[in-house]
Amino acid sequence: MPYNSARMGLERMRQLLEAIGSPEQSLPIVHVAGTKGKGSTSAMIAGALSAAGYRTGLFTSPHLERIEERMTINGQPCTAEEFTTLVDLLRPTVETLDRRTAKDQSGPTFFEITTAMALLHFTRQNVQAAVLEVGLGGRLDATNICQPAVSVITSISFDHTQQLGNTLAAIAGEKAGIIKPGVPVVSGVVEPEARDVIRQVCRQRGCRLVERDTDFAFDYHPPQHLEQAAASGQVVYRQVTHCSLPTPHSTPLTSHCFDLALPGRHQAANAATALATLDVLRQAHWNIPPTAVQQALAGLSWPARVQVLSRRPTVVLDTAHNVASIQALVGTLQESFCAARRLLIFATTHDKDVRGMLQCLLDHFDEVYFTRYLNNSRAVPPEELQQVAKELTGRCWPTFGEPVAAWKAARRSATAKDLVCVTGSFFLASEMGLIIEKENPNDE
Repeated sequence: MPYNSARMGLERMRQLLEAIGSPEQSLPIVHVAGTKGKGSTSAMIAGALSAAGYRTGLFTSPHLERIEERMTINGQPCTAEEFTTLVDLLRPTVETLDRRTAKDQSGPTFFEITTAMALLHFTRQNVQAAVLEVGLGGRLDATNICQPAVSVITSISFDHTQQLGNTLAAIAGEKAGIIKPGVPVVSGVVEPEARDVIRQVCRQRGCRLVERDTDFAFDYHPPQHLEQAAASGQVVYRQVTHCSLPTPHSTPLTSHCFDLALPGRHQAANAATALATLDVLRQAHWNIPPTAVQQALAGLSWPARVQVLSRRPTVVLDTAHNVASIQALVGTLQESFCAARRLLIFATTHDKDVRGMLQCLLDHFDEVYFTRYLNNSRAVPPEELQQVAKELTGRCWPTFGEPVAAWKAARRSATAKDLVCVTGSFFLASEMGLIIEKENPNDE
């Protein structure tokens, strides 16, 4: 469905949810938007709530291997049996809405249906809190039918510009569409142009705003030599203006150091935004002790986010798919990994800033293997990637028509002291993760 028709989609989403009992109305919800980091931030918040004793649902997208991954409760994906039950429960309503839909319009979309399924799943399983990650944008996203306890915007950068606009202000306006009158907002946004938009929307809607670098800040101590052994970095979270007040249930995290399982300064920024969100919930009398937060951040596993799949050679899988996330990936590889040579396997999607991403990547790798994923028709042909790279560097890197061929070529070239990084797309991460897992590389 084109994004400019999504306004009709919101009305259709309301009809869909009303037909199944409006499950979103019975759920305390944390609603999370952002250009990058919204999935990790959502997982951190949900993990802390679960560790604090709340039965917590988490809805994220896209999935890597199984669609059931999109809806988890206390970290456990929906079972295939329950998923089938949810499909059966929604089918009559979806079919009815399809019949009522005009010929020039569309019925409920895949994302609307999965969002409704997740909300129904959470109510059927008696969750006490739900964390919803926005799919695209915010203002017209299917998840924006909720009335949350707190709204969160993790970051603003360029992505999906055809749908959201080609300025940071325009993109921020779409993300700020999740802001509801009187509902507190936590923002990790630091770009001045985007911050101004969020501040203005919060003033207009009477929302308290908790901002990074104004109300909270962080320091980061990265882990070292992740190519040799698993290790945790540390995030030091600080309140700048002591925005949180003590509650009968717990004291605010005015300054605290937490181990952080997910590597990268960008993940420390996500953790700080998550911690500020948890402080806002504390003010609403949620009992979330620091020990629960520590447990969540130190133990969080979030696949394909600088995920080390094997060692000797080190193989890193990441879903970075825009310039900002590629920059974060490169920074993490530089500060936490040491390798003799670095090899890149890259594929991406047609509407992405291919040139911008390759400009960030190519200087940091000794060998590059261009490919395409096979499970979606939006993949950029590897020959096009090769041509852009040649224009940028003068070098002609090899191309491969399928991920397994690129992987085999990289593995033949890589020594035990090298690093192989796979990135550029969720679709590539999904396919390549299965390929690497099936091969089970020898780490010796």
